[in-house]
Amino acid sequence: MTSVSIELTGVCKSFGQVEALRDVNLSIPEGEMFGLIGHNGAGKSTLFKLMLGLAAPSAGTVRVGGVDSASARFRQVRRRIGYLPESFVSYDNLSGLEVLNLFADLKKVPRAACADVLARVGLADAGTRRLHTYSKGMRQRLGFAQVLLGDPALIFLDEPTNGLDPEGIADFYAILRAAQARGATIVITSHILAEIQDRVDRLVILNAGKVAALGSLAELRARHVLPSQIDVQLRPGQGALVAAALAHLPGLAVMVRLDHASIACQAAQKAHVLAALGTAMQDVTIREPSLEDLFLGYGGTHARTH
Repeated sequence: MTSVSIELTGVCKSFGQVEALRDVNLSIPEGEMFGLIGHNGAGKSTLFKLMLGLAAPSAGTVRVGGVDSASARFRQVRRRIGYLPESFVSYDNLSGLEVLNLFADLKKVPRAACADVLARVGLADAGTRRLHTYSKGMRQRLGFAQVLLGDPALIFLDEPTNGLDPEGIADFYAILRAAQARGATIVITSHILAEIQDRVDRLVILNAGKVAALGSLAELRARHVLPSQIDVQLRPGQGALVAAALAHLPGLAVMVRLDHASIACQAAQKAHVLAALGTAMQDVTIREPSLEDLFLGYGGTHARTH
């Protein structure tokens, strides 16, 4: 049985009259890549701070690595945590390697490990350069490098791909998968839903401080019924025949224009729709509900998909 790495039970957090989190129950097993999403003000940052032990819950318990975040023993747990904030800030007059040496000393990791970690994040040739010469993407890579020092068992990442180009994003997730393969538990928060939807194992959607949905993307699709979109390029002259064939199937939203048909249907109807189209199809594209669709359906309002 997989051990539980992070467990929140009945967690509430208030700031004066403002309830940032309300009765949050969450269990993340070891070795999982877990997504945390929600609109601005949903409680994501507060939840991160509680799991990192940087804030205490107003009610309920937070256990990380089997240790209550409020206990004195949690200091030992912190040494096994890697954390990348949304904006990684360090000393501009230091070189990348000097910054990493500083973090190695703080984490009690041998400085000899720093050169290898810089190479893993693509900064091997920039280690001696001062930070004021680094681009935003290079600074983000350096921030990721300090996360990886000491091969932490728990990794928390807040908007981790800010400033990275597509190649950098692909490299970033490849490194994360390698960390996961050795058993690390990874928690990611991001507004870029299209980027994480096929990469996390499970995710939680927060809305107004409460858990609005929890599960894998497939599980959320099954629970929150949203239509599949079928776009069909028809063979010439088949439009009228297709419209007539689809008219016999209930509950569809159909639009046929010349040699193109667009059909919205429930998942259980897809096979029937394709059978009705038969040989009239020349090409077909099926789009399942995306994480953005689900997020908006569960009450999110500020998702970005770029």
